Amino acid sequence: MRTNYHTHSRYCDGKGELREYVEYAIAHGFSALGFSGHAPVLFPNNFSIRQEQYLDYCNEVRALKAEYAGRIDIRLGLEIDYIPGVLEDFTPLIEQGGLEYTIGSVHLIPNPDDVETLRNLCATAQGEERQQIPYHIWFIDGPKQETYDKGLHHIFHDDIRAGVKAFFHQQNAMIERNRPTVVGHFDKIVMHNRNRFFQYDEKWFRDLLYETVELIRESGCIAEINTRGLYKGRHTDFYPAKETIQYMNSLHIPVLVGTDAHEPSNLDQFEGAYEFLKEIGYRNVMQELRF
Repeated sequence: MRTNYHTHSRYCDGKGELREYVEYAIAHGFSALGFSGHAPVLFPNNFSIRQEQYLDYCNEVRALKAEYAGRIDIRLGLEIDYIPGVLEDFTPLIEQGGLEYTIGSVHLIPNPDDVETLRNLCATAQGEERQQIPYHIWFIDGPKQETYDKGLHHIFHDDIRAGVKAFFHQQNAMIERNRPTVVGHFDKIVMHNRNRFFQYDEKWFRDLLYETVELIRESGCIAEINTRGLYKGRHTDFYPAKETIQYMNSLHIPVLVGTDAHEPSNLDQFEGAYEFLKEIGYRNVMQELRF
């Protein structure tokens, strides 16, 4: 059984038409494919679905689901960024799009002391004024390490502990408020760190990480095992790391492997994730989402 529910396309920051992903999945023996474009946000960017194209995306996924019924199980989802002051309640997007599942993620982190300023800016800014919103947010993802470093300096004044704490607390708030189907790559804050500012096994970091793990367990969410960092050469482990996955096994947390595909050929870049899970005897591996 081969599946993938973390999939981006030309509607956001991926490459390729939705149909190309479906055809690739069928050709490579997939039984299910979920689309999870990056949710629209209020400010101009080059990574999310545009608000005016959101329903086009949802309708195209539904059309493909009907067209390919009996050949592959296609599902409509969305990767939604929880951003305090910008995007906090997932319900409107879920209801407007008729979503079947959500991946809740954190890529964009405002300083907690600046959230009210950001909220007011989002409520009042129009047109070009919205271009100011990203200047209040630390972007931890993307291909460039210098973006991570500049954001850490500008938003958190080089205080890595404050930035990491904000990352995990933001995830915790997302889980408590929205209970997404899947919690995406929840230790991705380490990607551009590259052991420069902190080590994964430092107690303060581990305490924050495990607090989120415990909250995932309590909420009943599924934890993603994301392989993109490995096949893109941006990280040396899964998100979350193997040692965290072993701890999650002790808590019986359900996991779902996602390749975070940004082009059709990424769909089956599982990078040994299933072999690792089998090796450690992981007890709650979900290869298909249950609807």
